[in-house]
Amino acid sequence: MAHVAQIKIPATYMRGGTSKGVFFSLQDLPEAAQLPGAARDALLLRVIGSPDPYDKQIDGMGGATSSTSKSVILAKSTRAEHDVDYLFGQVSIDKPFVDWSGNCGNLSAAVGSFAVSAGLIDPSRVPHNGVAVVRVWQANIGKTIIAHVPITDGAVQETGDFELDGVTFPAAEVQLEFMDPAAEEEGGGGSMFPTGNLIDDLEVPGVGTFKATLINAGIPTIFINAEDLGYTGTELQGAINSDPKALAMFETVRAYGALRMGLIKHLDEAAQRQHTPKVAFVAKPADYVASSGKAIKAGDVDLLVRALSMGKLHHAMMGTAAVAIGTAAAISGTLVNLAAGGIERNAVRFGHPSGTLRVGAEASQVNGEWVVKKAIMSRSARVLMEGFVRIPGDAF
Repeated sequence: MAHVAQIKIPATYMRGGTSKGVFFSLQDLPEAAQLPGAARDALLLRVIGSPDPYDKQIDGMGGATSSTSKSVILAKSTRAEHDVDYLFGQVSIDKPFVDWSGNCGNLSAAVGSFAVSAGLIDPSRVPHNGVAVVRVWQANIGKTIIAHVPITDGAVQETGDFELDGVTFPAAEVQLEFMDPAAEEEGGGGSMFPTGNLIDDLEVPGVGTFKATLINAGIPTIFINAEDLGYTGTELQGAINSDPKALAMFETVRAYGALRMGLIKHLDEAAQRQHTPKVAFVAKPADYVASSGKAIKAGDVDLLVRALSMGKLHHAMMGTAAVAIGTAAAISGTLVNLAAGGIERNAVRFGHPSGTLRVGAEASQVNGEWVVKKAIMSRSARVLMEGFVRIPGDAF
């Protein structure tokens, strides 16, 4: 019996922030996958190793968590004042779909580095030594990200002493600016707060009614007080991810929150939109021990945040959710701001399962609407492997 041979596709496996994924240049993809559609999705699913009923992604590049089941496609930008177009695909682990509904803030840290190394940036914009300012068009959500990529002797500097909780080894710091991060395309007619309220009563049939801040900034996010859900905000992954009832409850909350935010029209659409919105719960500062064993003191943070991604509690914090946290913290009266003390601020340090993270954002009201011009945080990125990925030639 004849079998179709494998094909090989140029690719780079990169860590960005607390995530990692497979990066492609658009022109390196097979012709059928250079356009959005079923062929592209099928290709990425096979590369990552999904759908996998064993939840291990053994036969692919995925790492069996939402943080490691990711793909990125980059191309020279066709937009004025931008260098590169960045498209992110969140690959489901156990189901046959790729979610294109949002960005990955962590992998955003690797986009500028890849773009420089792959020759996607005008050489005149890359100093021999210094910092390359890479203007990224985030195509999923139609937003601009500015990446500040360190350059040494004409090449991307990846090693350094910048430490990021949730990442084992230090690396070079990459500063990211998420410009005008409030969503425009999604629910709420362009409003950062799609319901028009800083706090809503979110009714979740069969679960309860909760005070919630529903915000579109960085990524659509539902914030709820930890104590209202029976939690303290100091939980690590095991406390949530080993509890099927808790995970089912959070998914129900997420679905009704998506409906309330106008992200979906019918409740059953939430199952096909796993990447967004995110659900997070917040609490006032408290002592806890991070997953690494590091002691986090209440005085080290302004508040505690735990967030779920693709149905599981995240091991650290999604970069886009960090933008939402920083933005909400800067706006007096949100649940995030109240958990952080209820004071005016332009930066916040929050505790997550792996440690702490600082994110800055400045908010203001314009014609009665809240706006944030940019949110800023530092991450790091590193190439883990480069060359080719191989998949069966009839996989897409």
